[in-house]
Parts: sequence; C-alpha cells; structure tokens
Amino acid sequence: MAADFSRRTILAAGGAALVTAASGLIVPAQAKGVAPTPSMRGGSNNYRPGAPIVKRIGGGGFWMSGTVRRAGDGAPLAGQRIQIWAHTTEGHERDSRSHGATLTDADGVFRLEMPQIVPAFGQPHGHLAYDSGDFETVFLRPVMPSSKDTSLEAHFVLQPV
Repeated sequence: MAADFSRRTILAAGGAALVTAASGLIVPAQAKGVAPTPSMRGGSNNYRPGAPIVKRIGGGGFWMSGTVRRAGDGAPLAGQRIQIWAHTTEGHERDSRSHGATLTDADGVFRLEMPQIVPAFGQPHGHLAYDSGDFETVFLRPVMPSSKDTSLEAHFVLQPV
C-alpha cells in the first residue's frame, strides 16, 4: 500500500522531515556533521582569562555579534560566555578596558556594544574567545572589510570536551 506524501503532508508532520523510501515513514530531519569551528591563528593575542561580563565596553558605537552552536547537531547554546576585545578608538587590545565578556541568549545569540574598532597592524579586526570549559576553547580573529564598518559578526560551533 503506497502512502501519498505530498509537500503538504510532510509539512503537516512537523516542518523539517524526511520520508524514508523503504518504509514510507516520516522522521524528523536532523542536522548531522556540523563541524566545529577551528581556532584562528592570532586569535588569542592579548587574551585575558576571566575578563568580566559587561553590559558594554567603553563608550560604545560599534556592535560585535554572532551565534554559538553545538558541533554535530548545530543546536544553539544558551548561557555561553564569549570574551571580546579589540584595538579601538578608546584603547589598545592589550588594555584591560578594551576587554569584556557577554553571555549567549536562549537562541545562542550574543551581542555586545564597544568602541569603534580601528586598524592595528594594518587590518581592522576583533578578537573573540569561547573559554567557559564545557566545550573546547576557540579563539577567533575576524577581519573587517573596512575600518568604517560599525559592526562585525563571528560564529562559533563548539565541540564538547
């Protein structure tokens, strides 16, 4: 007996679904093989373990944002600590006042306002670190296309320890 699987019946079964050819069963689609983010060369420069969680770094005006997901299934990770630091209009990346941390929300999203990032060593760039301990530590060093940009995104996919 052949089942009638139209787009409508698959969507009614829960949105993201797979239909197996042999059995005709509908099973939830699962993201498999979401690879972990490797640490970037130079990402840990001027890192300060335990930088405080802050509402904003300095006077603000620039937004650093991104997401944190789990390797394998890509699930968003809430409550994860992300440290952010950079060379800005208010200080060098080695200055403690240029460092701060924030936590991800229920959807694994983080956002922290900071002073405008300016070029250091020829490139405007930020530094971010996941270092909470439940997952492998990852350092990122995203480079901005232009020093006139007022935001920068970075995305983490974390591998459990």
